[in-house]
Amino acid sequence: MTEGIRTEPPVEPAPRRSVLRCDGELLSCATLVPSPGPAADGRPAVVFLHGAGTSDKERFAALMGEVATRGHKALAFDFSGHGESSGALKELSLRRRFRQAQAVIDHHVPGDGGLVLVGFSMSGQTVADLAAHYGPRVAAVGLCAPAVYASAAWPLPFGGGFTEVIRTPDSWRDSPALGVYATLTTRTVLATPATDAVIPPAVTDAVAAALAVRSRFTRLVLPEADHSLGLWFARNEASRRRFVDALVGDL
Repeated sequence: MTEGIRTEPPVEPAPRRSVLRCDGELLSCATLVPSPGPAADGRPAVVFLHGAGTSDKERFAALMGEVATRGHKALAFDFSGHGESSGALKELSLRRRFRQAQAVIDHHVPGDGGLVLVGFSMSGQTVADLAAHYGPRVAAVGLCAPAVYASAAWPLPFGGGFTEVIRTPDSWRDSPALGVYATLTTRTVLATPATDAVIPPAVTDAVAAALAVRSRFTRLVLPEADHSLGLWFARNEASRRRFVDALVGDL
């Protein structure tokens, strides 16, 4: 390598598309893989988890490319009821989100390979569930405008009681996610807009305080962004690179 010139591993031109059958659904997945070689050996796979509503894996294309050019396998998928996956959104739950994410990770990153878990909005809760499950396999955590939820909400279908629980004032304060985040000793990155019209400031402050307990914590505030940080990163290269640098810069 010529001194002073950064070289990046070759990356497949487009993500590989596949379908995984699990949890009674067909889940649409996308992976982007650097060419085999020393640049990619031993580096953790980066898993992107989208939020609720109309979110899906497609908004992560630029982020996937960014981490893949740095030698990391990138993985994203549509939760059931979203994007190209089967199922009805009203039948989804936080518990099913965890089950589906676990199945996708176990299929695409088998064995004991390292993981970087990146969650947007609702997947702030799912990342915590996965971090508790995978333990030492988790090399880093990225949270983008994250939400956390009351323990009572976890098993409830979104169309069957979930909304009523989360609308209870301060119900999120007993979320197991906060306890999980307080135990992490990995690198963690929290990215938020300066003003979030969806996530209450108290939730963001509680997540930040939990991450700051033991982890190697970085806080990124994006003044011009809104809650939809997946779309923001897709459209803003400087912010996207700043986030990826903080997350996997020297992993």
